[in-house]
Amino acid sequence: MKEEKNNEQIILQAAEEEFLIKGYAAAKTMEIAKKAGVTHAMLHYYFRTKENLFNKVYESKIVLLKESIFILLHDHPATFVERLRSGIEGHFDFLRANPKLPLFIINEMISKPERMELLKESIGRVAQEVFGPLQQQLDEAHQKGLIKEIKATDLLIDVISLNAFVFVVYPLAQSIVLPMYSSEDEFFEARKQESVRTIFARLGIDASMV
Repeated sequence: MKEEKNNEQIILQAAEEEFLIKGYAAAKTMEIAKKAGVTHAMLHYYFRTKENLFNKVYESKIVLLKESIFILLHDHPATFVERLRSGIEGHFDFLRANPKLPLFIINEMISKPERMELLKESIGRVAQEVFGPLQQQLDEAHQKGLIKEIKATDLLIDVISLNAFVFVVYPLAQSIVLPMYSSEDEFFEARKQESVRTIFARLGIDASMV
């Protein structure tokens, strides 16, 4: 049983690499089997079809996407402004650790629209858990005069859009924008702080407060 679990995990890791780089259409199960160090027959034994294998990978990426949203609710004993900054930065850092995730999910939804239903169903459940508590925090901060009024949905869309777009356009930025920075780390840190400043400006927060 343990060996079967290890084989499944090895195949899934190889499949994730192949699908993230090439997408569903261009990925080959023979190449996945080769990367995993297993026979094509063994891959078929565990997952039967390329579609089943892809769905396993896609579902795991949606789980990561959900986790990235929960990061925005980062809870620790600090001021609201500090928690907000921590949430924005935490979401950005999460995407940097999974840089192919945004473009992968977008591309697959475009190439196979029915996958949108899987995403909507999964994210919809998270929305119920996230929006209520976040809206309460935002309303309390607004009543205290700390921020401008905003809907939780608008804030989440703003943060996710700002952060994710960096990684969607990064292949282009590498050749055009990156040479203007001393390092990749400097580029990503600059974009992260720009996301913080933009969100803070929207909420009427002085970025120098934190």
